[in-house]
Amino acid sequence: MVVGAGVVGAACAYYACLFGLDVTVVDRGPVAGGTTGAGEGNLLVSDKEPGPELQLALLSTQLWRDLPTSLPARVEYERKGGLVVASTEAGLAALRDFAAGQQRAGVEAAEVPADRLADLEPHLAHGLAGGFHYPQDAQVQPALAAAHLLRATALEGKEDGGDRGRLTLRLGEEVTAVLTGSGGAVRGVRTPRGDLRAPHVVNATGTWGGRLARLAGVELPVLPRRGFVLVTEPLPRVVRHKVYSADYVADVASGSAALQTSAVVEGTPAGPVLIGASRERVGFDPTLSVEVLRRLATQATRLFPALAEVRAIRAYAGFRPYLPDHLPAIGPDPRVPGLLHACGHEGAGIGLAPATGLLIAAMLTGREPPLDVTPFAPERFTGKADEKVRDT
Repeated sequence: MVVGAGVVGAACAYYACLFGLDVTVVDRGPVAGGTTGAGEGNLLVSDKEPGPELQLALLSTQLWRDLPTSLPARVEYERKGGLVVASTEAGLAALRDFAAGQQRAGVEAAEVPADRLADLEPHLAHGLAGGFHYPQDAQVQPALAAAHLLRATALEGKEDGGDRGRLTLRLGEEVTAVLTGSGGAVRGVRTPRGDLRAPHVVNATGTWGGRLARLAGVELPVLPRRGFVLVTEPLPRVVRHKVYSADYVADVASGSAALQTSAVVEGTPAGPVLIGASRERVGFDPTLSVEVLRRLATQATRLFPALAEVRAIRAYAGFRPYLPDHLPAIGPDPRVPGLLHACGHEGAGIGLAPATGLLIAAMLTGREPPLDVTPFAPERFTGKADEKVRDT
């Protein structure tokens, strides 16, 4: 059983069914009704330093390309590449050092001198020191990605007739308890409509991953990190790549609770330009911040002066599932046999979803994971809670 119908939960269900397991996905709301639906759809390697998360991102990059050919077209998959720019020579030198480490880890990155930036982005501001092009960066429409992963899972399970598992989707059912047997092992979940039995429960509830963990009697310190996205009116393709300033990399790695904003600008196949990114820890407060939107607009127009004459038609907020060490929790929780976690991806959940789903499916079926899962072990966080419901 997978709790959570966002893109991570959908990917867990997809690969688990592919490996022959029957899967029930349960969510208190609709598909992509939480963090996934408020995301930009980034599939990035450019913002990740060498280490476990980058290896997870590289695996996911390949998986996004290898998903059935019918899927990417429906989810607006676009391998448009990323462009990271620096305004000073010192900033460019820092980007150069950062890219060198990434290249040794398997990332494709090429330096772009100042006089060639316009070849990639004709509308980019003049006077920048240079940048780096990352051709592996891509984008999907996140809500479509979650929906079509689940749709493909359901259709393939029905039509294949072979070893694939079957999908059951239960939306609008909030999990109120995790059921365990006398030995403490998971036996399913409880919802207002009754008990759902399963030998394994996958916690793919994103920002609410800590809540579900507490229902199972363990602590997982997932916290919400609010961010806003500003959306322009539809335009001709003014922005060709995902373009962001060097400051964005530092903001992603920061653990500060204070407000941080750094320009991230990208076009979409439908025409609107998406402008981010902001980060702040304010709990689950969804209040619109005019100051944040003003900062985002100002920083975006510094990168693309032509946007100063463009209308912003809407803005929306979302909550990234933040864990203190900036790594997701992926895998079985030894404190509660049968409980697995697949949450805490912060702002990278869309991009990391396929690799996360593949790892979870491998662990559920006793297969060798394609990479070392030790850094993502949920038990690296300690603590115990009391909210466990015994299965009677």
